[in-house]
Amino acid sequence: MHAWDPARANYPWLTPDLAVLDRTFGLADVEHELTARGVARVVLIQAADNVADTLNMFDQASRSGRTSTDRPKKTVDVAGIVAWVPLDSPTQAARLLDSWADQPIVGIRHLIHREDDPDWVLRKDVSTGLELLVERGLAFDVCAERLDLLAHVPVLAERHPELRLVIDHLAKPPIAAGGWQPWADLLSESAAAPNVTAKISGLNTAAAPGWTSADLQPYVDHALAMFGPNRLMVGGDWPFALLQARSYSQVWRTLSDTLAGLNADDHEAIFGGTATTVYRLA
Repeated sequence: MHAWDPARANYPWLTPDLAVLDRTFGLADVEHELTARGVARVVLIQAADNVADTLNMFDQASRSGRTSTDRPKKTVDVAGIVAWVPLDSPTQAARLLDSWADQPIVGIRHLIHREDDPDWVLRKDVSTGLELLVERGLAFDVCAERLDLLAHVPVLAERHPELRLVIDHLAKPPIAAGGWQPWADLLSESAAAPNVTAKISGLNTAAAPGWTSADLQPYVDHALAMFGPNRLMVGGDWPFALLQARSYSQVWRTLSDTLAGLNADDHEAIFGGTATTVYRLA
């Protein structure tokens, strides 16, 4: 999920057509829905390539059940944060991580799909930054929201075999158009690398208006067949999901429907176990 404060951080992608997102969002806005769905722990994911966005997530974590003593016990815990550091400046990235040693950082993300250079993530300086994540035991969330970026994932996996890679949003499959290839084969190629996992999230915004679980099902099934439950995790993509959903609960129910055929162990993996392992949550 995401948590941000537009008044404190710059979100260049926040254009007028995304007006529903142009306000301050915090964990408290969705906590009642999380607890109603039985979600006790969340991982916050960066939403902008700047330090201010990460500081906002630190603030949200400090208000969560993880550290607060003046809140009821039954609150949602921020179990981890996928932050941002400048991977193309490894020295600066290391300094930031050192200064944030007391924060629950479990991974790093960069909005590679918004870089002018489509091969940004393959650059030498960025590769050095990715090796820094290996040294620090951090995962890397891959915003492979285009086919060319998804094609980079096997390359990254081979270059950095000890780096835990997480493909966000199943790489945005072509749900709205009812498409399949080359997305399906590219996802399969990524799944062949043992250090790659994927997140079942953000699918409703890849679908056409009026989407249902039936629209998402073939893409979820393909991910299950390629990765297996132990290398998949569910994500709410909140509040970005509100662009094509009434609520977090609607997205949660729909994703649950697509995974209704799982046995108890596989369900536990996708709805918490995989994230706990990949992000090394306490």
